[in-house]
Amino acid sequence: MTHLLPLALRSAWNRRYSLGLTLLAIVLSVTLLLGIERMREAARTGFGQAVSGTDLIVGARSSPIQLVLYAVFRMGEATQNMSWASVEKLAAHPGVAWSIPISLGDSHLGYPVVGTTPDYFEHFRHGDRRPLAFAEGRPFAGLFDAVLGAEVAERLGYRLGDRVTLSHGMGGFAGAEHDDKPFTVVGILARTGTPVDRGVHIGLEAMEAIHLDWQGGAPVPGFSIPPELVAKFDLKPKAVTALLLGLHSRAGVFAMQRAIADNPDEALMAVLPGVALAQLWETLAVVERALLAISALVVAVGFAGLVAVVLAGLGERRRELAILRANGARPRDVFALLALEGCAVTIAGALLGTLALSGLTLAVGPWIEAHYGLALALALPTAAELRLLGLVVAAGTLVSLVPGWRAYRMSLADGLTPRV
Repeated sequence: MTHLLPLALRSAWNRRYSLGLTLLAIVLSVTLLLGIERMREAARTGFGQAVSGTDLIVGARSSPIQLVLYAVFRMGEATQNMSWASVEKLAAHPGVAWSIPISLGDSHLGYPVVGTTPDYFEHFRHGDRRPLAFAEGRPFAGLFDAVLGAEVAERLGYRLGDRVTLSHGMGGFAGAEHDDKPFTVVGILARTGTPVDRGVHIGLEAMEAIHLDWQGGAPVPGFSIPPELVAKFDLKPKAVTALLLGLHSRAGVFAMQRAIADNPDEALMAVLPGVALAQLWETLAVVERALLAISALVVAVGFAGLVAVVLAGLGERRRELAILRANGARPRDVFALLALEGCAVTIAGALLGTLALSGLTLAVGPWIEAHYGLALALALPTAAELRLLGLVVAAGTLVSLVPGWRAYRMSLADGLTPRV
């Protein structure tokens, strides 16, 4: 069969224009298939690293996934907060290296407001334990200072020194704005590709200050405390939404988790971020399968085009096949010739598709990482990608048997037909 390979390649070259279009379709489909697989893995990795370096996330007792959703992704609402006394008690624990309290509930034009402390900018990590960096400005220091995530600043066009007004809850109703206490933008964080980009960060004392003249989720009628007087009040937080903990030794994480669960003063729970994020990702597995199914359908369309082009050309190649038979080629040689042509086109499409993906990674990988936080680095195909390429080549070889079998039947018929 090896002697047929040069003949198959020359035959394919003679029909290079029609097969070239089919090859292009296979290249694009393979690029799409591998690209989706690579982005899926990057998304899984980035999702699991939305918060890194944090040993435990502590909050009021609920479900681990719910706690991660609002503590990390700022989605949903906490059914109950944890008291400030518990925050201070855990922060003072000898096994705790650092703690970051987080208070949620307010918003700014649909973006969540995150009340926290300056430790947030020092200890919070994302991705491969990368610290937060400032594109402009500095952390908040004054009572009404605000630090914006990259997406907030970009979408709303804010710059340092701009004034922003926060809303109670998610806003959307009259009287929800804290317009009597505006904030000044003092910092803009560099893009991380995580929920940090969508946050408006203020101090915990500021979160208390804007609610001094509010009660029961609404402003107290006829009562307003001007911004210059709020510092005279006790702005110590009474409760927070969640607490991020970093321990001196990760070996003690399970003991700390049990101690928090057994806390007699308040019903709390502590979850390991990596475990909870993995569970949360599993709920999105149907999306992964849907994306792979779509790309597999695109590959199938490319192979259907390959079969259609080869079958459509069989009538024109009848003379060519007859000459091959006259020169001693057997029907099975004709079958192998057509199968080899399809297999060669498939292998070429797989290789060119892999090279095309590498070129796209070099061209747009930095842009995707900067805007979406997906790290698409140039690398050799992974084991999963090699399996996909193997399936593509196997499927292409299989569908190439269809025109090969058709040519085999035609060859037999021509060989049995008497010539006048």
